[in-house]
Amino acid sequence: MIVNYKEDGWQIISQRAHGLLAGEICFHWKKNTVTNRWFETIIAAAEHDDVFNEFEKGEVLINENGGPVNFKMREFEKLKCDRLIRQALSKSRYIALLISRHIQFLHADSEDKNAARYCKDLRKSDKVWRKEIQITQSEIEEAYAIIEWCDAFSLLICQQLVQPENRKIEISKGPDRICYQLHAPKENKLSVDPWPFVSDHFEIRFESRTIPQLKFNSAEEFRNILMETAVETHTFQLIK
Repeated sequence: MIVNYKEDGWQIISQRAHGLLAGEICFHWKKNTVTNRWFETIIAAAEHDDVFNEFEKGEVLINENGGPVNFKMREFEKLKCDRLIRQALSKSRYIALLISRHIQFLHADSEDKNAARYCKDLRKSDKVWRKEIQITQSEIEEAYAIIEWCDAFSLLICQQLVQPENRKIEISKGPDRICYQLHAPKENKLSVDPWPFVSDHFEIRFESRTIPQLKFNSAEEFRNILMETAVETHTFQLIK
């Protein structure tokens, strides 16, 4: 989950809500650079973090000090990666290849030997899956570059990293290797330079919950409070 500290408590954005926002952004990407499996690419973008569910028992939700665990605090978790790959394989080999690429993006350069070994094994599976659906590594890399860009964009918004006074912040490099920058010309209005979307304007949204209690005795206590907390919807207009 994404955790932001605010004056009125912890703002919590679930991993799945963040992923859904990434999928929304991906949906609007310019069509002249997309693969011929565009719908599956959007699905992979929306579901790249779906293995994390803060409403399920067994999730790591609080730290040793009793505060909520931000996603950046989590390390490589083999069981989570296994489950994420299985979920993807149940849909399509193409989605599995994109999810595999995402896991490698996160962990391939990790100092954790288990993570490095896991990514090495994934690369072996990738070769089999690519052969089964007759797709090239470069095609997967191009499609994943879009997902990575949308993921980065979503994280900037969810972590409240959009700069004030219309100052620009770099998002990431897309499949065309161009440096894209995000800025907010007006409140709740966002723009990207250069403009990478098919429409000149559209709307995106995501949900969060704000919990005033700062410390929790157990993950179960935190989960129950999170589930009962009212949802706030955040809406942004994207304008060229």
